[in-house]
Amino acid sequence: MPSKRVALITGATSGIGLGIARGFAAQGAAVAFSGLAAAEQIARITAELTAQHVAAFHIPADAQDPAQLAAMVRRCETELGAVDILVNCAGIQHVSPIEEFPIAQWDAILAVNLSSAFHTIRAALPGMRHRNWGRIVNIASVHGLVASIDKSAYVAAKHGLIGLTKVVALETAGSPITCNAICPGWVETPLVRTQIGARARELNVDIKEAERRLLAEKQPSQQFVGVEQIAALALFISSDAASEVRGAAWTIDGGWTAQ
Repeated sequence: MPSKRVALITGATSGIGLGIARGFAAQGAAVAFSGLAAAEQIARITAELTAQHVAAFHIPADAQDPAQLAAMVRRCETELGAVDILVNCAGIQHVSPIEEFPIAQWDAILAVNLSSAFHTIRAALPGMRHRNWGRIVNIASVHGLVASIDKSAYVAAKHGLIGLTKVVALETAGSPITCNAICPGWVETPLVRTQIGARARELNVDIKEAERRLLAEKQPSQQFVGVEQIAALALFISSDAASEVRGAAWTIDGGWTAQ
């Protein structure tokens, strides 16, 4: 269904966001994407997406700067004609006990993981209302539903993102615009690989053992969620079949939140 639609995806130069960008391009959607990466990597991603015979380009934007986020939305609308589908995937992480948690890290995580979605939604909604169609997909986390120690800012931001999702869903409920969240468990992304590496060093074990212990603590399936699986879910939420899916927090977590 995304064929001929325009998708704007934040945090799409690696991990989940890149997987979603690939999924939408493969289904014929034009893709504008943001995210931090070297120029060479951005060029490779752009070439990969355009090889699907769709328009694709990178829009640099600081996820902590509301003005840049609004300008990103406007540029997508100007160059591609619309923002039909908005996927908020930008995210950062810091792990530390509350009493040691750096204030600057708290502020940055709230800005990138929560406030950036507010700013992009605020900028994209008028165009969606004008065109009388839209899909907003917020990439939250199981940590938007449950908590883990040492992740105060991330958990707070992701809980807030699910709350924002519900409000936007209610405010658009009388229209063909929907807003939903996806809540992944452990996904093998660069962000998670960093955590696995830190755990391996802390426990003095190899990477495979660190992975096994990480999954054993939370994810009953003992398997990482695949970025392709998350992309497929985002595509479904953006389809006409999901037109009455509104304000949902879709878990894709190997049973984490079923416990």
